[in-house]
Amino acid sequence: MTQFATQSLPETLPTLLLAEDDEIFRHVLARALTQRGYDVIAAKDLTEASELAEARRPTHAVVDLRLGEDSGLELIDRLTRLSPGIRAVILTGYASIATAVEAIKLGATYYLTKPVDADEVVAALHRDTGDPAISPAERPCSVKRLEWEHIQQVLQQCNGNISETARKLGMHRRTLQRKLQKRPVRH
Repeated sequence: MTQFATQSLPETLPTLLLAEDDEIFRHVLARALTQRGYDVIAAKDLTEASELAEARRPTHAVVDLRLGEDSGLELIDRLTRLSPGIRAVILTGYASIATAVEAIKLGATYYLTKPVDADEVVAALHRDTGDPAISPAERPCSVKRLEWEHIQQVLQQCNGNISETARKLGMHRRTLQRKLQKRPVRH
């Protein structure tokens, strides 16, 4: 490395907490984000992520919405209390309007639906607002998608309690569990 290149590097890299329960994805994304200039600390669950956040006080975070049995939203809440101004992005394979809104209310900077690559994550970490170039969907959501959104909203209100959510929705708990296991329809 030349002396000029060494001088252009920042003295300290921004610390990024990556909380992801999928081991392979966590490893690949951590490596890619390290190559893009972050000091990445990675955690597999809420407990480990909370401990790392306490010890290192990250300036950035990438958090999976579902961390095993725990909610990434709980981690976002903890991170924003611990490090006001943290730039946090929520990742999920099960996007819903309810969880996106809740993530933003809790202090997340942006919300991305998997699959994503490191460049999308970095771009999201640096966004201050939504992208006005994204136009609204031309077709309205399907009834199944609207049902999924409503279930997610009620589930969020019940703090993830399946039995309470089923009672509020007037359906059997097993029926609700089956509906939650299905991936939502995009349109």
